[in-house]
Amino acid sequence: MSGILANKKIRSWFIIVAVGAAIWFIPPPEGVTLQAWRIFDIFVTTIVGFMLQPMPIGAISIVSLGITALLGLAKVSDVLAGFGNGTVWLVVVAFLLSRGFIQTGFGRRIALMIMRAIGHSTLRLSYSLVLSDMFFAPAMPSITARGGAFIYPIARGLCQVLGSNPGETARKAGAYLMMVASTGTCITSAMFLTAMAANPLAALLAEKAVGIKISWGDWALAGIVPGLVSLLLIPYVLYKIYPPELKKTPEAPLMAKEELEKMGPMDFNQKVMLCVFLGTIILWSTATFTAIDATTTAFLGLGVLLITSVLTWRDCLDEYGAWDALIWLGVLVTLAGLLAKYGFVAWLAKTLGALFSGMHWSLTLTLIVLVYLYAQYAFASLTAHVTALYAAFLAVAVAAGAPALLAAVVLGFFSNLCGVLTNYAAGHSPVVFGGGFVDQVTWWRLGFVNSLILVVIWFSVGAVWWKVIGMW
Repeated sequence: MSGILANKKIRSWFIIVAVGAAIWFIPPPEGVTLQAWRIFDIFVTTIVGFMLQPMPIGAISIVSLGITALLGLAKVSDVLAGFGNGTVWLVVVAFLLSRGFIQTGFGRRIALMIMRAIGHSTLRLSYSLVLSDMFFAPAMPSITARGGAFIYPIARGLCQVLGSNPGETARKAGAYLMMVASTGTCITSAMFLTAMAANPLAALLAEKAVGIKISWGDWALAGIVPGLVSLLLIPYVLYKIYPPELKKTPEAPLMAKEELEKMGPMDFNQKVMLCVFLGTIILWSTATFTAIDATTTAFLGLGVLLITSVLTWRDCLDEYGAWDALIWLGVLVTLAGLLAKYGFVAWLAKTLGALFSGMHWSLTLTLIVLVYLYAQYAFASLTAHVTALYAAFLAVAVAAGAPALLAAVVLGFFSNLCGVLTNYAAGHSPVVFGGGFVDQVTWWRLGFVNSLILVVIWFSVGAVWWKVIGMW
């Protein structure tokens, strides 16, 4: 037995089955039907599977969906309901649009243009990285792709030009730039609904749990001011507490200029990509006035790329992340919907809400957010974190009297900001950490400091801004 459990994959399956069996044989609490309890069991077991990952999360989701249908816990139409959700398809199409940024070279061109303009010092170079990240965040929903496959290679190339490499020269510039880049990606992911795949999941869970709809514009409007302040302060604070040895970087703008000259002028594909990018952002931002659904806008943008052959259908089929997200996100939406439909979420909110009785909603929301934030230490995935805790924590906050939209977006913001804490918290973190510029102890120490700064910013500047725009 001990030899079998020594195998990591088998051990993971053993834990998953054990958790599922344990909940299965526990009698449902008073007020919870047996059907709702069985669905909750599958939901929890799925989350444990996401955390341990004996196989990809999409495959785990399919197994969960099959078991739900096999046990007759819901009709087939209900089991498949999540795959027809518009927000799920918004994520899928956003993945496909992001492929256009990378494949056409448009994303790299913009990043190089920003570096050429403001990259004359290490501090300004760090701002060029976070500005590049912010520019593409609204249309690149994979935090791993944007932070790990887009921003990180650019930062790594700059480090080489500056003579800063893992090891003895890491503190010259690389260690500082990597911490800024990683933290910046978490902040930009918090600013836009379409900047991270789990953000739409949070929006869907909010609708299922408390009946509040979060539009793209709602999320962006609430996040833009505290987000910009965070992007302004974090690079500077890190510059003071974790300073690079190299202060001036005249080589960086020269490198960017040389790379841009090699690329030549914008070609047809990049011009189309620019038009599609600006068009989708404008339509997403003005949806309140135009009444054009965000998913419709995304499909229109993708349609333009396909008609103009900027992307081919083969390119779309090859975008693994899009179809993977369709499966796991669709299944989670289905399970969340079933939990709400059969009364489990309402029971949980009432039960947990009793713990905060007598507190003002603002204090309750603050405590909930802090627990939610630092619970990320126990998760190796932002998606698993959102899946496990978001709906329950939101329901408790709303039951305590917090405005539903405010509580929903604040928890959504911190679903991303918690990614700063560790080198495994978010999808891009292991990529950046794997570069070898920052050791784990330093990463955790700076991550905790960054989290405190972000809490102060979002609960001070953010709170004032949310009051101004009428969220509370």
